[in-house]
Amino acid sequence: MQKFPMTAPGLQRLEDELRQLRSVERPSVIRAIAEAREHGDLSENAEYHAARERQSFIEGRIAELEEITSGAEVIDPASLSGSHVKFGAHVKLVDEETEKEAMYQIVGVHEADIKAARLSISSPLAKALIGKKVGETISVPAPGGDRSYEILEIQFR
Repeated sequence: MQKFPMTAPGLQRLEDELRQLRSVERPSVIRAIAEAREHGDLSENAEYHAARERQSFIEGRIAELEEITSGAEVIDPASLSGSHVKFGAHVKLVDEETEKEAMYQIVGVHEADIKAARLSISSPLAKALIGKKVGETISVPAPGGDRSYEILEIQFR
């Protein structure tokens, strides 16, 4: 079985989504299919085909979430310490070109959300950060050319 490193809140979000799909979405789509069947000829019934597509998506996502949550390896960032960036760390960076500061948490692939400042461990930026210390500068390839960042702070919380 494949292991998926993630934080406890990341696992909780996936388990909540799984519960929602099983208890709300799945029964809802089953009702929609039953209602569409009552309308007669299924070959030209757009509602029926849309409901079946939705059902297929829901069942696929349920299977995916079951695999991920069963293989989750929860890592508690608060139990980590040290002066190097590692999984779960909150890292404050400054873009050396724009002087713009940003704080990211390095998380598992399945819980990444750049809008929420959760950076996937497999992203180029996270890969460049792993093992570095405060004060070090990293260079990350970007579409407009390499970007340089200085690590200002590392927190484990």
